[in-house]
Amino acid sequence: MAVLLCAFFAGLGMIVSGLGGSDGPPRPTGADGAGPRPHEPLPPARPAQVRIPAVGVDAPLMATGLDEAGWVAAPPANVKNLAGWYRGATAPGANGTAIIVGHVDNRVGPAVFYNAGKLKPGTTIQIDRKDGRTAVFSVYRVRLYSVDNFPAKKVYGRNGMPELRLLTCGGKYVPGQGYEANTVVYARLTGVR
Repeated sequence: MAVLLCAFFAGLGMIVSGLGGSDGPPRPTGADGAGPRPHEPLPPARPAQVRIPAVGVDAPLMATGLDEAGWVAAPPANVKNLAGWYRGATAPGANGTAIIVGHVDNRVGPAVFYNAGKLKPGTTIQIDRKDGRTAVFSVYRVRLYSVDNFPAKKVYGRNGMPELRLLTCGGKYVPGQGYEANTVVYARLTGVR
């Protein structure tokens, strides 16, 4: 699977504002946490909604694939409250690593995952599924990776349990190039509602 690169998004004109030349969205602290005990995997089911109450996220999920260049496609940039589930990976809650992507900002300001860097170990991410269940994930790590040194195997790799990766742009916005980094949130399934 190809790497999600914020510079690529910028090249397509998807990330254009950089929020007025600021130092970018909130940055992760780098702290890790063990978190609650993992939950047994669920059978696969399409995700419908992502909710992260700690940072005010409540957004629909659309299925995404790879674009013509082989990158994980992001949802349309003009819709700021929309996230994408990469359908080439596992469904959230099923065994394996599910991938959720979303924009940090767009032309009019902050977008769905602007505050992803504020997430801390223990924060819950809820994924409402089409089977009526809600998969509850607990964050155990949040990292900022340079687009030039993105650890694809670590981020996308399967580890034998139901996990979630939430990805967005991060770091400083460089005009004409895009964001210098990706914020990656690591979470594991810890409950079902």
